[in-house]
This record gives sequence, structure tokens and C-alpha cells, in this order.
Amino acid sequence: MAPEKAGTAVCPGSYDPVTCGHLDIIHRAAAVFGTVIVAVVNHPVRKAKTLFDAEERVELLEAELTELANVQVKTFDTLVVEFAREQSASAIVKGLRAISDFEYEFEMNQLNRKMAPDIESIYMYSSPQFTFLSSSGVKELAMFGGDLSGLVPDAVARRLEEALKR
Repeated sequence: MAPEKAGTAVCPGSYDPVTCGHLDIIHRAAAVFGTVIVAVVNHPVRKAKTLFDAEERVELLEAELTELANVQVKTFDTLVVEFAREQSASAIVKGLRAISDFEYEFEMNQLNRKMAPDIESIYMYSSPQFTFLSSSGVKELAMFGGDLSGLVPDAVARRLEEALKR
């Protein structure tokens, strides 16, 4: 008999666009937690403007996560710890690729612990094939007609191509 999965976790991000690296972390979190809420930030603070609006980012994610019955996709526009509390989540799960991710996430972890010591931050290292992968890198590659296979799902690659033609 398999052990029971942990409670609810939130996987926050801009997902602009969703990459195979994001999906890898979400799939791995879904294997550990009973419920995973992929939290799409409506208006990211770290980005001036998103390429896709929140509704389209949710649609792209939902299309890629249909086989995971314990995963939901929702938007949020509050502090991530407030959103996690609203969802009765006990954890925030994020992926780490490089030292630069660690530095930023370390600061965020300390702030989140101050505001919500009852919500644990859990970090998963990127799978080796995705350590270099970022949404901004994918957008730049797409802008110049680069090959996106293995970096983003096919539907996302098609939407990127359409969006960048505008």
C-alpha cells in the first residue's frame, strides 16, 4: 500500500509561458502532495508586462495538466502566503535552477516565514535537462525563430509563434 500523500501545496509563478521545466516541478509536486494548486500570478511584480494574459496562461497550463487529477490551476493577485492560506495549503513549492534562483528564493522564504510561519517553503531542484530553462529565454528564442522542441509543450510553442507575430 502506497503511503498517503501530504496535504495541499501551492506552486506559484507567472508561467509566461509555461515551460517543460515548470511542468516537471508540478508533476513531481503532484506525486508528493494530495492537492497541488498551480497559482498563476495575475500581474507579476518582477515583470513589466506579460506576453500572455492570466486567462490564457491558465488555459495553457490546464491543457498540459489534464492527466493529473490532484492538480488545479488558479490565478491570484495577493501575497503568495495569503493565497496559500485561502487555499488551506501547508506548503509553497518552487523550483530552483541556479545560484541566482537560490538568492532570490532565500530572501522570499525569509519574508514568507515572517508572515506565515505555518506555511512551509519547499524547493525542488530542476531536473538536469531543465536547469538552463527560463520563460524569458524561451520568449527570446521564439522571437528569433529558434527551435522550442523539448523546451515548451507543442501547443505553447504554437501560441508563442502566433503572439510574437503581432
